[in-house]
Amino acid sequence: MEVKDQYLRHICRSYPELSVDNMKFVQHGQNNDVLIVNDEFIFRFPKYRAGLRQLEIEVALLRFLRNIIMLPIPQILFDNLSAQTIGEAFVGYRMLAGQPFWRQTFLAITDEETLDRLARQLALFLQQLHSIPVSTLPADALPLFNTYAECLDIYTRMHERCFPFMRAKARKQVSDHFERFLAESDNFSFAPVLKHGDFGDSNILYSAEQRSISGVIDFGGMGLGDPAYDFAGLLSCYGEPFVRRCITVYPEVAQFWGRITFYQGTFALLEALFGLENNDQQAFESGIAAYR
Repeated sequence: MEVKDQYLRHICRSYPELSVDNMKFVQHGQNNDVLIVNDEFIFRFPKYRAGLRQLEIEVALLRFLRNIIMLPIPQILFDNLSAQTIGEAFVGYRMLAGQPFWRQTFLAITDEETLDRLARQLALFLQQLHSIPVSTLPADALPLFNTYAECLDIYTRMHERCFPFMRAKARKQVSDHFERFLAESDNFSFAPVLKHGDFGDSNILYSAEQRSISGVIDFGGMGLGDPAYDFAGLLSCYGEPFVRRCITVYPEVAQFWGRITFYQGTFALLEALFGLENNDQQAFESGIAAYR
């Protein structure tokens, strides 16, 4: 029996009232296999024990956030995580309306009122997320990112793995980028917040009919860390003028702008590093291209 059929059997065994007319198997996820059922429901099956624990934390947080966050987010309707067995444990939720807010979609929008509205929606989402008191969060094992240690580790790994493929001028620029940031203690004096962790165009949904943000997905990278990191995702996808529009709703953006630009400046090489460390040639070539 194929894996997708085994997954479907576990879904039907747990929820026999669910009538399945069609399904699509998506296997490219790093931590989860995905079944799309009836073009309506998404079911995620963790591939590894660590992924199972991560999904448990994500589900707890999504249930906690549903009464706090105004934008639509996944609402867990199906839950078999108690199985605690890889291949059987899963969660499921209804697909949200809209399509990923790709950069090319964004660039086609020229109306100032629409751009302001989109910026306000995204800034309000992040403000609501980042302002949640950490002491109230339900997940006791939520990762706390040590920003200094993480940045130093990334820099060390990039130096060892990526630098041999880079031109000399690019190596100097990247070294300066990291070393200036690491040398400034103020960059690490922020109070950790709950951050989305992967706040980019593939996880922001857009309704072309309503010309508005219709939802946010993929909360698997949530953790406690720097609020600037989420805005770096926006900067990478939509550029500085758009992120500056967020300041009217989230004025602290202006105060940590330097951290935003630092993180944004690491994203391409992070992709290259991921490609090298995970034997993903496409990711490596995409990330390293500007540095050769």
